[in-house]
Amino acid sequence: MDERLQLEILLGEFRDKLERLREIVTRDKQFPDAPNKIKVAIGMRRAGKTYFLYQQILKLLEDGVDRTAILYLNFEDDRLLPLSEQKLAKLVDAFYALYPENHDRKCYLFFDEIQNVDNWPLVVRRLHDTKKAEIFLTGSSAKLLSKEIATSLRGRSLAIEIWPYSFQEFAAAKSVSIDRDLYDQKTRDRLGQLFHHYLTEGGFPEVATFNPDVRQKTLQEYLDVVIYRDIIERHHVKHPSLIKYMILTMIHNVARPFAVNKFYNDSKSQGYQIGKDILYEYADHIEDAYLAFPIAVYDKSIRKTHANPKKLYAIDPGLVRALTLDYEGDLGRLFENVVYLDLKRLGCQVNYYLTSERYEIDFLAQTPRGHKKFFQVVWDMQDPLTGEREKRALQAGMKELKIDGEILTLDSYLREGIKL
Repeated sequence: MDERLQLEILLGEFRDKLERLREIVTRDKQFPDAPNKIKVAIGMRRAGKTYFLYQQILKLLEDGVDRTAILYLNFEDDRLLPLSEQKLAKLVDAFYALYPENHDRKCYLFFDEIQNVDNWPLVVRRLHDTKKAEIFLTGSSAKLLSKEIATSLRGRSLAIEIWPYSFQEFAAAKSVSIDRDLYDQKTRDRLGQLFHHYLTEGGFPEVATFNPDVRQKTLQEYLDVVIYRDIIERHHVKHPSLIKYMILTMIHNVARPFAVNKFYNDSKSQGYQIGKDILYEYADHIEDAYLAFPIAVYDKSIRKTHANPKKLYAIDPGLVRALTLDYEGDLGRLFENVVYLDLKRLGCQVNYYLTSERYEIDFLAQTPRGHKKFFQVVWDMQDPLTGEREKRALQAGMKELKIDGEILTLDSYLREGIKL
């Protein structure tokens, strides 16, 4: 099948899809307003990047852009195989051949999961330099944010990250509207119940309406697809069972320290014979696929930063719940994980902190503009000893670094969210 006929089929299906789309949840994220830059959205697969693109396309149509000036290609579609830079170039050429008027007007090119196309930067860079077009890309690799974009697009692009639903977006997906200005007991109880649902169900858009059994199975399938397509296949991993064991270990230990050295000894006891360097590579691959994120201790000494273990957080509380059993025992750690994700959504650099007396503060967040703030996350402050311990650590850190901070309880989080 030639590219023009193939493109006509794909565009027809895409337009039918747009017509059938119900009102989608508006994400708390926007591409930067920079007309001459390539816009890039990165995140784990199924986190909502495609619907984020649909959101941009629907807005264009509302603003009067002709639908024939919009090209959308999903490079997860197996009918486009084999994918190469020549294939991408021919599909774009077919688009302009199909609508010759596009040569003389501004067009909008949307390429979904672009990392599946070999040598894609060559074509994208040429299109950016030669066409009167705005280009939008998505990808499931964190390296697109740094190495690949920085080296291949050379200042031509701006990237954002798309995460699963925040608690606010989760509420919108459930059609729950709650007025926080009237924070009475009824509002508090409704928010508390909804937040428990969020900790259990998570924020992946597709599963928002699924029953528990289907949701759990679907989330487990998400993990399998990421492991095999975004990690094992992409990075040619030679020990699939080991990296899966590593991922499960990480997800079971959210909000806890994780050291590759300790996992190395654990894996040896399980019968795996592999070097530590490979395990460090595997940890990088897992982070690159947006499954789990290690954060380092904050210290001006690089030696101390490397000497202390990193703490782990996962992409979504629902994914953690789909792979673990102890819900009640996990509540505090899941809440801490949610706060970590919120800080990342706000674009913060996130570390944890150890005081000179080795008291731990959960997060030291630094905004893109350089403002720093401590957050001590506490699920239940009813125990006086817990409250005293958390306050002592926070006050010590604030004194040592001269940085403001707050104890973030479930009640304060539901009432006011995160204030930076």
